[in-house]
Amino acid sequence: MAQSIEQLLELQLATLESLSRLLEQEKAAIVERKAADIAKLANDKLALLNKVQQQDHQISSHAQRQLLVDNPEYVQKVESIKAIVSRCKEINEVNGEALQRAQLSFHKLNNLFQQSRGKQQMTYNSEGVAQNIRSLGTNIKA
Repeated sequence: MAQSIEQLLELQLATLESLSRLLEQEKAAIVERKAADIAKLANDKLALLNKVQQQDHQISSHAQRQLLVDNPEYVQKVESIKAIVSRCKEINEVNGEALQRAQLSFHKLNNLFQQSRGKQQMTYNSEGVAQNIRSLGTNIKA
């Protein structure tokens, strides 16, 4: 038995609310720098987005889709769905920016670490020219 347009709207509303909660969890995982959680939530987010897309296709091809414009109750549900989609987009953008900042911080820290390690291996030759020597002190024969 095919689902009614109302059932499809309710299903999509529930899926989008799940997506909104998941995005909030993702934000918390980013703040807490829990890489494993971030990866899992990203996969879950992708699955929910695919589900929303499938539901949207079912709604747009439904025989009663004209009711979405004609019936005030359905118009209100569609507006609620659009509001949640808008909120999800905003949260997702914030999460993306936070991930980019975290990645940039990691790269800066990694570069500082690399530079610090390089300074410990630097020495000067007899002409006063700086050299990085990886074998400093390991080729001594006593």
